[in-house]
Amino acid sequence: MENTGPTIAVAGAGLRGSGYARRVRAAGRGRIVAVAEPDPARRARFAAEHGIPPERTFPGWREMAAAGRPADGVVITTQDAEHAEPAIAFAGLGCHILLEKPMATSEADALRVVEAVERAGVVLAVCHVLRYTPYTRTIRELIGAGRIGTPISVQHLEPVGWWHHAHSYVRGNWRREDGSGPMLMTKSCHDIDWLVHVMGEVPARVGSFGRLSHFRPENRPAGAAGRCADCPVEPSCPYSATRLYLSCLGDSEREVWPLGAVTDDRTEDGVLRALREGPYGRCVYACDNDVVDHQVVNMEFPSGATGVFTMTAFSAAAQRQTRIFGTAGCVEGDGVRISVRDFVTGELETFEPGGSLDGGSPGGGSPDGGAPLDGRHDHADDALIDAFTEALATGDPSQLSSGARESLASHRVVWAAERARSRGAVVELTPAAAPAGTPAVPADPAKGTVLP
Repeated sequence: MENTGPTIAVAGAGLRGSGYARRVRAAGRGRIVAVAEPDPARRARFAAEHGIPPERTFPGWREMAAAGRPADGVVITTQDAEHAEPAIAFAGLGCHILLEKPMATSEADALRVVEAVERAGVVLAVCHVLRYTPYTRTIRELIGAGRIGTPISVQHLEPVGWWHHAHSYVRGNWRREDGSGPMLMTKSCHDIDWLVHVMGEVPARVGSFGRLSHFRPENRPAGAAGRCADCPVEPSCPYSATRLYLSCLGDSEREVWPLGAVTDDRTEDGVLRALREGPYGRCVYACDNDVVDHQVVNMEFPSGATGVFTMTAFSAAAQRQTRIFGTAGCVEGDGVRISVRDFVTGELETFEPGGSLDGGSPGGGSPDGGAPLDGRHDHADDALIDAFTEALATGDPSQLSSGARESLASHRVVWAAERARSRGAVVELTPAAAPAGTPAVPADPAKGTVLP
């Protein structure tokens, strides 16, 4: 039976955009009717897969927008620097927007996006996929039911993984702040948003420390070549591109990601050719990267609760890990399982809600046997696009767990943390950063400034 429901266009037919489109088609609740993608081969594959006629395929989002309103909704999964402008343009055409994070690469542009969708009266959902997992829903339900009393503090860890960091943030598209944004935004705005979502309030004050410590020219081993494929020290290097990408061959998931970012040629010769010619074969100590490889963010919430977030490249690629400490109990989660300790009875109860904090199933999809990470969020991506499609079909945006202002608020926490890190100071957020319904700090003209 032919799919019915709202029409959806996709701007950016890469891994994420293609995944969302396949889910729309498989679920049968919407129709993919147009695509914008600068890569001709990728554009042709996408169009053929979804039966999109030539007149509905475009080399870029600008051409798609120039042709008029392309669909009821537009999924924007372009590169980070091209999130704000297409979102503003398609909102102006009356399209509802599903926007990959970050919503923009600057706070001013993020505000422009929010104002554009509010002016047009359309829905904006940012792809904060961690909100959509059973794991997250269970933690929120436990806190909401008072199982740990009042939350007083939270610890949250994102173990990026040594190979994943080298792939995406040293050799890959997110290696430079001027090309996409700081690491805290491009990778960890998921986590800051998740903490806001779970704690139920936006931080009032933030501080942060972090830097690029290891992936620097001065740490290059003696005798190392500029590329792994020709390097005499490659066999003993933890960040060997040759070892990583050749090990993906024969693994159907890892051939999609991370290998799909490197080459479409799934042969040993094809991989080695890409490593000798493309960016993913470079020595990690001889790249043009400048984003941090470790960072902490300290937070104080309006209620007085405190939090600390840690991101590190120097770990196994694993699920996020969280501890939430309350007045009557505490919660500990490893991204898959959740344990609750009751302070009255002393009993420990464990939940396995299904799925995972990163959205995939545990055990597979990474070189060290860890869980699939941000290349594919699987169940969470499916839940998000299902919610977006349902919101369009029913006209009920409550299907989505956050709106434009909520996403702007959590993004502002990230930008405040980056100001704190660069200045070595504590930064206070204005009440305007808080989404409706969350506690706000009392109005103060000094808010938003760096404290001495």
